[in-house]
Amino acid sequence: MVHANKLENNNISTKAVNNVEEIKRNRSDSVNQAKPKLLRPFNTNEVKILLLENINETAIETFNKQGYQVETYSNALVGDELIEKIRDVHVIGIRSKTKLTKQVLEQAKNLLAIGCFCIGTNQVDIQTAAKQGIAVFNSPFSNSRSVAELVVGEIIMLARQLGDRNSEMHKGIWNKVSRHCYEIRGKVLGIVGYGHIGSQLSVLAEAMGMTVYFYDILQIMPLGQARPLDSLDSLLAISDFVSLHVPETDETKNMIGENEIQQMKKGAFLLNNARGTVVQIPALVKGLQSGHIAGAAVDVFPKEPASNGPHFKDYPDLLDCPNLILTPHIGGSTEEAQRMIGLEVSQALTKYINSGTSINAVNFPEIDLRAIHEDDKNMVRVLYIHQNIPGVLREINEIFADHNVEKQYSDSKGEIAYVMADIANVTDVKNLYNDLLATRANIQTRVLY
Repeated sequence: MVHANKLENNNISTKAVNNVEEIKRNRSDSVNQAKPKLLRPFNTNEVKILLLENINETAIETFNKQGYQVETYSNALVGDELIEKIRDVHVIGIRSKTKLTKQVLEQAKNLLAIGCFCIGTNQVDIQTAAKQGIAVFNSPFSNSRSVAELVVGEIIMLARQLGDRNSEMHKGIWNKVSRHCYEIRGKVLGIVGYGHIGSQLSVLAEAMGMTVYFYDILQIMPLGQARPLDSLDSLLAISDFVSLHVPETDETKNMIGENEIQQMKKGAFLLNNARGTVVQIPALVKGLQSGHIAGAAVDVFPKEPASNGPHFKDYPDLLDCPNLILTPHIGGSTEEAQRMIGLEVSQALTKYINSGTSINAVNFPEIDLRAIHEDDKNMVRVLYIHQNIPGVLREINEIFADHNVEKQYSDSKGEIAYVMADIANVTDVKNLYNDLLATRANIQTRVLY
């Protein structure tokens, strides 16, 4: 009986050893799987990157690791200087101050992609960019927390009139008052635009004891105890604080004017950390000076200076308004947010340059293919951006006919279409490239190998 137990234990031990060896073999096979091939562009010199407006160091590090040539500026560029610099680069990275208009983009003959190291893309003519085959990437998520925290701070400052008290103290004036100063606990916060920032603000405000309502044109599931409303008017009528978090569109331009401010509760507060064109400045000044609204916080303006310095001179009437917090578009300007934005956008740009992946492009069909591996000999990746017209796929597949198309993906967005294809047994890359360039619908063609 003891002998049988020993045999059974030995069998168990042998099985355990065999299982361990099997795991090791599987792990070894996984490690030894074919690695993705580092692709390089045909008929393109060293990739040149131009970064403006003090883009975070994380982006520079990402590009340097790829061996790209990186040129950086701490400020925005305008006019002839911008046009001269953009002519020769493959990628430009900007924040909110640099304006890439149609006139500027038409001079950017080598430009492959634009990185907006921020949420908004309204500083770029994205339609012109698409027509020229230029993909535009942004960072829709990375600074959401920073903006939401700023709004919470502004709400408290407005409720306690801290901006005015701070200004008075700097002038040597001691003015200890409690009249019209409030806790935010129990107050109603109305959020216009319940996206990434609005929803995070909702959670933070509720944790501070506020009651949260929101209005959005989309049906969005509320977080916590937040409640949706059917109209902007109904939100304005019940809110003690109204915070704006909408993109700049035709529908949101001048969204808040004199009529909307009059619909707000007397003594309510207005906060704009969205886009400068959303609030009509004269209407805001009138509402503050009349006392109908008790205060406001404004971080964005219809017209903003292109560089730091004593340049904020377009809205003199704002400067004399009571209980008004003015900040120079710093909602997302924290070390944490800029670091994350630098990583997010630079990684998207690197993937697009190196493999053609257009996932998260704002003006472009979003497509991707699995990687070409090192043991895939004589295989190239074709990246073909073309006008979205009939017959194009037939035309390019005739060019591919003498080769084996291993993988192919095509998608369109408006007038632009994008084909990504991995072609095997290609020995003459130059002829393949030239044949694609000569097609009637070609906008931009790259071949990676």
